[in-house]
Amino acid sequence: MQAENGYDSGQMKRATAGPDPAIHQRLRRIEGRHNALVKELRKAFAYGETTADGYCAIEGMHILEEAIRSGLKFRAVFFSHGAEPRAARLLPQIGAHVETVLLPDKLFADTVPSETPQGVAGLVRCKTFTAEDVLAKFQAGPLLAIAGVQDPGNLGTILRSAEAFGAGGVLLGEGTVSPFNSKVVRASAGSVFRLPITKTKLLEMLPQLRAHGLRLIATSSHKGTPLPAATLTGPLAIFIGSEGAGLSRDVLAGMDEVVAIPHTPRVESLNAGVAASIVLYEAARQRR
Repeated sequence: MQAENGYDSGQMKRATAGPDPAIHQRLRRIEGRHNALVKELRKAFAYGETTADGYCAIEGMHILEEAIRSGLKFRAVFFSHGAEPRAARLLPQIGAHVETVLLPDKLFADTVPSETPQGVAGLVRCKTFTAEDVLAKFQAGPLLAIAGVQDPGNLGTILRSAEAFGAGGVLLGEGTVSPFNSKVVRASAGSVFRLPITKTKLLEMLPQLRAHGLRLIATSSHKGTPLPAATLTGPLAIFIGSEGAGLSRDVLAGMDEVVAIPHTPRVESLNAGVAASIVLYEAARQRR
């Protein structure tokens, strides 16, 4: 039987039905904020680092689906009462071995950092890499070395562009925000799950980069080889400094070349995420 809105009666029943009983039964209800699993999720979000056993906190449907697509292992997935219908979409993708819990809406909102939470969060084990792992990727595309970028949105943007434009891997220097910060993860749109990334001391890495035959390129807002005239092919490490302080003098002294992105003098400098994205695009264009 066809209804006036174009749905048949079977579709209407499915659309108005509550959560799948099998899905509902799989969700373990937790009511208290002092539950050990809830405390672990809250702590992981608050510190923006991995837990003692290597899990980081993520939230939002898109990010959880990106983690699934990236083949990451989940420790637990959390749903708010209001988001329980979304469990039917996610649970078949994460497998039966993952612990799944249902939290009151207020407890969920108090646990995650987002001001407008989507009602879905998780503890997921991110891949870990050493500096040697990242160095081994130099032939796949330019390596990025990031110094002192503290804004999570900027770092997330850089990581997203790094994957989009074929970077081999990323070295995070001192003073750079953790890649496991929830805002970094969200801004990266899941790229943080797939890129080889490691923390290191950039000045100490310069000899190793040179030993692998990489040219070392720094970016500048004010002086250097204009980007369209720069050669960005071959083994390459691109150094990105913070918008305020830039790269240290010691690191700059070890560069083979400094490149500048031409822009109107009315703008003092470009956002670090924007600058890195432009340079990565130009390097990808030249490689093609």
